[in-house]
Amino acid sequence: MTRIEKIKKLREIFGHIYPDAQCSLQYRDPFQLLVSTQLAAQCTDARVNIVTKDLFAKYKTVKDFAEADLKELEQDIKSTGFYHNKAKNIIAASQKILTDFGGEVPKTMEELLSLPGTGRKTANLVLGDAFGIPGIVIDTHAKRLSGRIGLTKEEDPKKIELDLAGFVPKDYWSAIGHHLVYHGRAVCKAQKPNCTECEVSHLCDYYKNANK
Repeated sequence: MTRIEKIKKLREIFGHIYPDAQCSLQYRDPFQLLVSTQLAAQCTDARVNIVTKDLFAKYKTVKDFAEADLKELEQDIKSTGFYHNKAKNIIAASQKILTDFGGEVPKTMEELLSLPGTGRKTANLVLGDAFGIPGIVIDTHAKRLSGRIGLTKEEDPKKIELDLAGFVPKDYWSAIGHHLVYHGRAVCKAQKPNCTECEVSHLCDYYKNANK
C-alpha cells in the first residue's frame, strides 16, 4: 500500500471516529490562539485553558500584553511551566505585532516565525485554525503516530511536516494534525499503544511489525 492510499483510508476512518476533532485550546481570536499555543509548550491544553480564562480577562488586547510587567506576567502563567521564557516571548511577540504588523497577527509562515517564541508548530496551528490557511501541525502526538503508522521515516518535526505535505491532500493538512492528536491521546499512547482497540491497526506498520 502506498502512502497516498494509506492516507486516504486513514482520513476516512479518522473522519468517522473523530468527526469533531479540533484544537482543544480555548480562544476568541488569532492572537489568543497564538498566546495559548505558546503557553501549551510542555504543558497540557487543559491547564492552559484554566490559566487563560483569567489571563485573557486581565490582558484584553495585544497592547495590554505588550505593556505587561514581566514579573507579573510570569506569575500569571507560572503553572504552565517554563514561565520565564514564555512571559518574555509573549511580551516580545506582542510588541512586534504592534510595531511591525499594525496590531494584527500576521498570516504567513515567514512572518509568524519572526515572532519570538513562535515555531512551525505554533505557526501552522494559527494559520490553519485561525485563518483557514492549510498547515500540518507536528506536535509530539503527530510525530509519534506518523512514524508508527508508517507515514514517514523522518524524525525531525520540520522534515516530517514537509514529507507529509508531499502526499497528504492540502485540504486535509490542518485536520490530519487534529486527528493524530485525538488518536494519540485516546488510543496510540506513548508508553503503551492500545493496538487491540485501534481502528487503524490494519494500516499501521508498528502493529504489523509487533505481530510478525
